[in-house]
Amino acid sequence: MTPENALKPSNALSGVHGVHLVSQSPFTFQEIKQHADFNQSSCGTSTIGSNQRLIVRKVWHQRPACSRPIRCCHNGDKNLAETVVNVLTSLPFIALGLQAPRKNINCKIYANSLIGVGVASSLYHASRGKLRKYLRWADYSMIATATVCLSRALRNENPKLLMAASAFFLPIQPLMVSAVHTGMMEVAFAKRAFEDPDLRMAHNVHKMSSLLGGALFVADDLLPQTPFLHAGWHLAAAVGVSTCNKLLE
Repeated sequence: MTPENALKPSNALSGVHGVHLVSQSPFTFQEIKQHADFNQSSCGTSTIGSNQRLIVRKVWHQRPACSRPIRCCHNGDKNLAETVVNVLTSLPFIALGLQAPRKNINCKIYANSLIGVGVASSLYHASRGKLRKYLRWADYSMIATATVCLSRALRNENPKLLMAASAFFLPIQPLMVSAVHTGMMEVAFAKRAFEDPDLRMAHNVHKMSSLLGGALFVADDLLPQTPFLHAGWHLAAAVGVSTCNKLLE
């Protein structure tokens, strides 16, 4: 029996008392209506989900600059000679880490972080291809870690909130973390040099190397075609770090 025949009334039941024959199923329209409502509900849910994802994506792209990760903008290592010089001028940080005072646990951590700076910088400058941007991030992050460790070695009573914020922002904004803790170190160095005449010479060298290093760092970004600027920044920073070792002694 086909569905069409099943919907036709049977003549055998004609005239039977109490029987009312219907020529069309009363459930046909209801089934179609329910199916349409289901499709409309599904489309509405899908649209709402898409709109929510678009809103979340828009908010994420409009997040503050402090929560955005760093970008690799260094244009150095354009030839083999520049790569070799950049790697060689990264090695002094390893030597400074080996010579740094290790009188307590904080000083030991700082000394090891200096070794990490030299290793990360050497690997970055020797790298090529897609791996380079990740090693650039490791280079910046290792520098920021060293500044935090130095701040901890100089002042054991650093606020817990500051250290927690530094740990949070270090992977995404290492330059900002480096700037904050370097500023704290500069203040501590100036105070101790004012109190201890034996540190004044080291502090004067530190100020000169810091100014020169800052100028070379900016020039390296503004004049990307000028060779060996980045290597000069390495050397100026290494001199500044060596004076910090005097401060820790």
